[in-house]
Amino acid sequence: MQNAELGKRAPRWIRDNEVTMCMKCKEPFNALTRRRHHCRACGHVVCWKCSDYKAHLEYDGNKLNKVCKDCYHVIIGCTDSEEKKRKGILEIESAQVSGNSVICSFLQYMEKSKPWQKAWCVIPKQEALVLYMYGAPQDVKALATIPLLGYTVDDTPRSADLPHSFKLTQSKSMHSFAADNEELKQKWLKVIHLAVKGETPECQNE
Repeated sequence: MQNAELGKRAPRWIRDNEVTMCMKCKEPFNALTRRRHHCRACGHVVCWKCSDYKAHLEYDGNKLNKVCKDCYHVIIGCTDSEEKKRKGILEIESAQVSGNSVICSFLQYMEKSKPWQKAWCVIPKQEALVLYMYGAPQDVKALATIPLLGYTVDDTPRSADLPHSFKLTQSKSMHSFAADNEELKQKWLKVIHLAVKGETPECQNE
């Protein structure tokens, strides 16, 4: 939603299950100390610390509503220059890169001997040689990034692996991924085979 419309129209609410962390301070949610709250101006899911502001919202008859810090500053017309500081590499929002990506989908991910876990994986167009991993599609900070250049791809699953899995290895680091089906696995492999050689892959999202 554009800043000019904040508070004038009801926002589209991001669903609770689309995020695993506060969309403002990026702290992970948990049931006890960090519960999910919605900013009534932008619809983002935020923690209690980041929703501890109130502003009069036009669409709600100018009643006072809970809003996040960013919307509060916009609605009362104050800018916070510190908020403009450059975002780090992991702080590129998932929704931002997913909407302009070569490929994105959920994949199962395993590192070393840890258990398999679900991750929202994205290769953005502007960084087509880097794989970003998020906890959920709307998260505002990546859990990890893998620069793909120079990795070796192994697409034959061992008996202990999930059926549609593949591995990326480089010297001592190994990352295992598994898609939900063979078609999705092949789409990812098509992109990754090019990226590891430093070639920009074609978009697979259409």
